[in-house]
Amino acid sequence: MSKRVLTTESGAPVADNQNSASAGVGGPLLLQDQHLLEKLARFNRERIPERVVHARGSGAYGYFEVTDDVTGFTHADFLSTVGRRTETFVRFSTVADSLGGADAVRDPRGFAVKFYTEEGNYDLVGNNTPVFFIKDPLKFPDFIHSQKRDPFTGRQEPDNVWDFWAHAPEATHQVTWLMGDRGIPASYRHMNGYGSHTYQWTNADGEAFFVKYHFKTNQGIRCLSAEQGAETAGQDPNSHQTDLLQAIERGVNPSWTLYVQVMPAAEAADYRFNPFDLTKVWPHKDHPLQRVGRLVLDRNPDNVFAEVEQAAFSPNNFVPGIGPSPDKMLQGRLFAYADAHRYRLGVNHTLLAVNAPKATTARNYGRDGLMASNAQGRHAKNYEPNSYDGPVETGRPPAAPLPVSGHTGTHVAPLHTKDDDFFQAGELYRLMSAEERSRLIANIAGGLSQVSRDDVIEKNLAHFHAADPEYGRRVEEAVRALRED
Repeated sequence: MSKRVLTTESGAPVADNQNSASAGVGGPLLLQDQHLLEKLARFNRERIPERVVHARGSGAYGYFEVTDDVTGFTHADFLSTVGRRTETFVRFSTVADSLGGADAVRDPRGFAVKFYTEEGNYDLVGNNTPVFFIKDPLKFPDFIHSQKRDPFTGRQEPDNVWDFWAHAPEATHQVTWLMGDRGIPASYRHMNGYGSHTYQWTNADGEAFFVKYHFKTNQGIRCLSAEQGAETAGQDPNSHQTDLLQAIERGVNPSWTLYVQVMPAAEAADYRFNPFDLTKVWPHKDHPLQRVGRLVLDRNPDNVFAEVEQAAFSPNNFVPGIGPSPDKMLQGRLFAYADAHRYRLGVNHTLLAVNAPKATTARNYGRDGLMASNAQGRHAKNYEPNSYDGPVETGRPPAAPLPVSGHTGTHVAPLHTKDDDFFQAGELYRLMSAEERSRLIANIAGGLSQVSRDDVIEKNLAHFHAADPEYGRRVEEAVRALRED
């Protein structure tokens, strides 16, 4: 059987792919060697800019299967029938470090799910923690700047990390999560995933509900201590990627059970704390978990760069029956994520195979731009309405309208009867065993003791004291002991 001919990108056959053209044997190379120039130019450009956050990631394909009837809460088509399966792509990631960082580090993990539904792609972009450090998107760039590499030293600086947290008391809950036992998952397979934000579901009768998503790992929770994490990161910086890839290749397909907490929309206004505050959880005794289905990953990507790195998840990719809530952080992400992809991948990133709908066809009037492949022929129009059989609107709102009132302006979030920044952090501390508390204290003190300014340390200690007197006292004593050494 004759072999296929190697060609240039324009399709011309390549005569020699081992030797560059030169001016005589051993002479300087020639600018006219189109094949050499094309290969080098493409090589220079074959890596796209990495994500500002969540740069280091892994992904896999699979499916979501509905196991329980939730049609009383949402008319989303892919959730409408028990037993129905929808193809998915999931990307896991660390948050703060760059693409070359290690997997086994103390950091939240991204948990992003793309559902390729028959009504379009639905993206659920969350983390492995149910809460976050801040509750207003205006603070997000500052927060990330404080956690990333310092522009002068080129490394993550404890002074920056803890100084920001000192001025963000609402971060105390997430700091307690991060510095606790779940701060370093053993693998992506052995951690939970959360939508984190509050979302809106709407049923066929137009009734609105607010929901929170919980993906519970069926492999069980497994985490690493600080010492185990450092050892693992040194031995195999790609430990989570290696684990996920090899498990699926062996046919050991990881899975998660999806549950939701459901709150009728009418309850939100009078709930004892703001239900749209990303720094807080809904107690399960108020809103128990209700099972929805299971997520299974069973196929590795063929090309990490084309699929995992070019995968674009946007919280504004909703389907009918699911919509946003007044969660301020979610509202900011509705813009920021899609805009990040337009910058990093280009305005036509939705045409890439990993991002394009699979169970339906996208029909819209978006045209042209960099890397456009959506010309749609000479008779297709790029405006609407038109008289040429172009796609038309449905007139059916995908979700229930959100009520609004008051005056425009910059407003502090309204306080509910039991809103504060420390109560849930204290509850989380008191739920821990004695051993878990000791490890939490050691992890916090290890970082906080490196801060150079006493006033920053004192502000952070005040947060832990406010969460729980014992919590604050033990952190203070541990920090003092480390600084006196």
